[in-house]
Amino acid sequence: MARRHALQGGRRAGSAPGFVDEPDAQDPEHASQSRHLGEPATRSMVLGTEQITTNADSGPITVPRRVTIGETGFEVHPLALGASTFGWTLDAEASGDILDRFVGLGGTLIDTADSYAAGRSETIIGEWLAGRGTRDRVRIATRVGRHPDHAGLAPDAISRAVDASLDRLGTDRIDLLCFHGDDPEVPLEESLGAVDALISSGKVLAVGASDLSPERLIEARVLAANGLPRFQALTTRYNLMERRAFEGATELVAHAQGLPVMPDFALADGFLGGAIRRRADVRRDARGERQGRHLGRRGLRVLRALDEVAAAHGTVPAAIAIAWLLARPTVVAPVTGVSRPEQVDALLGAASLELHRSELVELDRASA
Repeated sequence: MARRHALQGGRRAGSAPGFVDEPDAQDPEHASQSRHLGEPATRSMVLGTEQITTNADSGPITVPRRVTIGETGFEVHPLALGASTFGWTLDAEASGDILDRFVGLGGTLIDTADSYAAGRSETIIGEWLAGRGTRDRVRIATRVGRHPDHAGLAPDAISRAVDASLDRLGTDRIDLLCFHGDDPEVPLEESLGAVDALISSGKVLAVGASDLSPERLIEARVLAANGLPRFQALTTRYNLMERRAFEGATELVAHAQGLPVMPDFALADGFLGGAIRRRADVRRDARGERQGRHLGRRGLRVLRALDEVAAAHGTVPAAIAIAWLLARPTVVAPVTGVSRPEQVDALLGAASLELHRSELVELDRASA
C-alpha cells in the first residue's frame, strides 16, 4: 500500500528506522510528572498518524504512525510503555487502566522483564491480555537474566526463564526477548545459541540486548555473521540529563550496525516531567532521591529549555523530552512508564511533534 505521513513525526529525515526498553526492577522509570504530565493533551497535539491509500473508491484512511524494529518486521508506535512499576507501585487495576489507555490511543509495544516485581509485572500484563483479548494487537518485549530463580544467561537459565515468562504472560510467544545486562561468566555464543533454539521452537520471535558494552555488541555481530541470531534492538539508559554514557562508543557502534535503540529512563526518573524545581519538591523516598540528583544548575537549565519549546508547541515538557529522543539518529522508540492513564496522551503525542533545528540545538546546548 502506498503510504505518506499526514503529520511529520518527531523523527527528522535521515534518521534510522526501527524501534526498544525499561529499567531495573529496583530502579524503574516512574515518571513523577504530576501536574505537568497529568494535564490532558492539548488539541494541537494530535497523536502521530499516517495516511494509507487503500483504493480509489474509499480514499486514504488515517492510522497511528508506525516504525519498524530492526529486521523483525514488527510495526509499532514509536513509544514503548514501560511496565516496571506494574505490581510494585501500581496494582493490577491501575496497571490495567494504563494499558487500556495506551492501546486505545494506538500504542502497541509493552516493555517488561521477568525481574520486575519478581515477575508480578508479567503476570499483570498476562491477565490483562487474557481479559481484553488483545494479544494479537500488541508486541511484548521482556528481559531475562535477573530473576532470582533463573539468574544469568546460561542456556538452561534462559530456557527456564522464557518458559516461566510465557506462563506468567499467558502467551505462546515472546515478540522481543532481551538479555537483561551481560553475564561475563557465560560465552555470548552459548547464550545466543540458546535463543536460536527458542526462535526455532517459536517461543521467541527476535532477540535484543539491554545495557551491553560496545565490545559485546561487536562480538555479537560477528557471531551473527556466523549464523547465530542477530540483536534487533538495544535498550540503554539515555535522556537529556544522561547523555555521556551513550553518546560515545555505544552510539557509534549502534549507528554502524544499524541497531535500533530504545532508550531506558527516557524522562530521567521523571525529572524531565518538570514537577521538580526546588528541593522542597523532592520526595523523601528512593524515587525522590534519584530525581533529586538532577536538581542543580544544569537540570534547571534543561527544564527551562523544555518549558520554552513546550510552550511553542502547546504541549508539556515530558513530550518534548521524548520528541528530542525521537530526533536522534539511532532511536526508534523510547521506553517510559506512567503512573496515571491520562499521562499516556502526551507521551504518545510526542511522536507527532517535529522539533525545529533551532529547538534541537537549544536542547542540546542546555543539556551539554
